[in-house]
Amino acid sequence: MCIPIADNSALILPHLILIKPGKQNKMISLEQAIEIAFSRVKLLDAENVNFLHSSGRILAEDVFADADVPPFNKSAMDGYACQRADLGQELFVIEIIPAGQLPTKIIGRNQCSKIMTGAQVPEGADTVFMIEHSEEVAPGKVRFTGAISNANICLKGEDLKEGDLVLSTGTPLKPQHIAILASVGCTSPLVYKRPVVGIISTGSELVNPEEKPKPSQIRNSNGPQMYAQATKYGFPVNYYGIVPDDEHLTARIIQKSVDENDVTLLSGGVSVGDFDFVPRIIKELGFEIHFSKINIKPGQHTTFASKGNKYIIGLPGNPVSSFIQFEVFVLPFLWKIMNYTRNEIRLSLTMSHNFNRKKTDREECLPVQITNQNEIRMVDYHGSAHIHAYHQAFGFIKIPAGKTEIKKGEVVYVRPL
Repeated sequence: MCIPIADNSALILPHLILIKPGKQNKMISLEQAIEIAFSRVKLLDAENVNFLHSSGRILAEDVFADADVPPFNKSAMDGYACQRADLGQELFVIEIIPAGQLPTKIIGRNQCSKIMTGAQVPEGADTVFMIEHSEEVAPGKVRFTGAISNANICLKGEDLKEGDLVLSTGTPLKPQHIAILASVGCTSPLVYKRPVVGIISTGSELVNPEEKPKPSQIRNSNGPQMYAQATKYGFPVNYYGIVPDDEHLTARIIQKSVDENDVTLLSGGVSVGDFDFVPRIIKELGFEIHFSKINIKPGQHTTFASKGNKYIIGLPGNPVSSFIQFEVFVLPFLWKIMNYTRNEIRLSLTMSHNFNRKKTDREECLPVQITNQNEIRMVDYHGSAHIHAYHQAFGFIKIPAGKTEIKKGEVVYVRPL
């Protein structure tokens, strides 16, 4: 499906005061970058939503049980409810209790009620034996044929007591949480709003995916890639398409995105080339740039700026750099705005072969595959423009700065994709 590209031709370009770019911030670690970004977060407002549409949202309130769960003693299986002391006797069946109907009779000595899974256990019964462990000895009369019988009764309130905390503020709602909300009658939970993301691709060398590139041109893959990454996690997106290397036009589109979105993502225009004037524009729009370099490969030239509750994140133009920085920096930040801090999911696996790298000054993310022996092997990778390497990858590993070698059999930590 083609993504509609915004028509920017009708925009009137106001005069832009040019500012000489100052010194770039010093290079910081990814951990420091995340810490700085998190420190600037202003949580979004909360809203009530239908619980059926709340999967993927972050709870903004504690949820408590409004009743005991289960609300009555219920049978854990199809069988016969009786007094445990009578398991060795022949029992008269006094009624049948389907799920959803109340029992009408009290169990006395040498009596039982046939009962279905989930039905309320009748008064007087303290055990249920499985129907598979029964024998009909006469019409309306059965006996227990097993050696031992557990109670097979789910006791009232054994899962939850009325007033128990069932879900806490900050919980990311998944299908199992929707079931819990339903079980306690919370059909309109309060959740944090999702940040709206604006995406802009910069560069006169870019053409839209449906176009045939001319010499010196390339198709825009970063914009659609970031669009897909954001929507994969449920974030609403406004996509502004390609902005050529025109400072005034770039300033207008960035301002438009800032006005319409919580977070603006830019790809390209944030390094040190003659046409990389985005940092100057960001400052002119009143944003404070907190850092512009991260000691990571790929993705060194990553910029983070804020102005109140608005944020601009500038990512490098190479597709792998943009892809990785979205996964390791942008995504945690978007979650944080929703009051959710997710621990990174990592798998511990061993290396299938020796691996060496020449440059070790930066932490490096590299694509990997899992072998049939559940070991890790490196994917053939040619650098930050080689996005095709990632379609073969199960995930990526982070190699710390200063580390030159991973030996065969060494444990590595893999971030799945």
